[in-house]
Amino acid sequence: MVDGGAQSTESTAIPGVDVTKPSIARTYDYLLGGKDNYAIDRALGDKFINDLPGSRAIAFDNRGALTRAVREIVTTTPVRQFIDLGSGLPTADNVHQVAQRYAVGSKVVYVDNDPVVLAHGRALLAENENTTVFQADLRDPEAIYESEETRALIDFDQPVAVILSAVLHHLNDDEDPAAIVRFWHDRIPSGSYVFISHFRSENDPRSAQMQELLQGSVGRGRWRTDEEILALFGDGFDVLPPGLVSAAEWRPTEPVDDLTDWERLIAAVLAVKP
Repeated sequence: MVDGGAQSTESTAIPGVDVTKPSIARTYDYLLGGKDNYAIDRALGDKFINDLPGSRAIAFDNRGALTRAVREIVTTTPVRQFIDLGSGLPTADNVHQVAQRYAVGSKVVYVDNDPVVLAHGRALLAENENTTVFQADLRDPEAIYESEETRALIDFDQPVAVILSAVLHHLNDDEDPAAIVRFWHDRIPSGSYVFISHFRSENDPRSAQMQELLQGSVGRGRWRTDEEILALFGDGFDVLPPGLVSAAEWRPTEPVDDLTDWERLIAAVLAVKP
């Protein structure tokens, strides 16, 4: 969660950060125009920008779908509490900013495994009593669920929105991302929501090329088909209109022009637990 300032450098690296390895969160921050990233992250981001022209639109379309989903939940449902898993380092319109814009008392828990997210998040949220951020691994949902930080804000007897924005595609198949969704399904009450955005494969050269780039740099990144993405929900959710669509086409506020081939490669979907 960026709070401005100069571009990060290796000399100002946060303790515990390995500046020799790219970070997914920091690379995403760079693609969105943020400053909480290092040379290694910018080098990976530049590969997308320069070698795969047009692919940067994926980051912006994903961000737009997330903010619209949060606004939709807050303005059309009673849900006022959110868990943002793999929250990353967005540059503007964080989940709490969107939610609290429409409902001041909305509560938000951010979780990420990158220490940069933790450091900047704590600084940004220091005076917001309804929002917290802590470091944990998405693949250990039990620890997140039982943590003091989560329990201090989230009442699991009341509906909650679980945000999985552009994060499950960073889990390889052997890490069983569907099991993570199932875990949360089993612990949130009826009337709760899950939002997923995900790299979308159309069995095309572009998605294969991007998958190869991520696998070769950070060792993870999986473009999945529509059927594979929807299967992450299992049988316990009702997918809401318009279903799984390109992120730019998920409940847009303005008419959407013809999508580029790149924009078709990030999809979004919102579901409710009946």
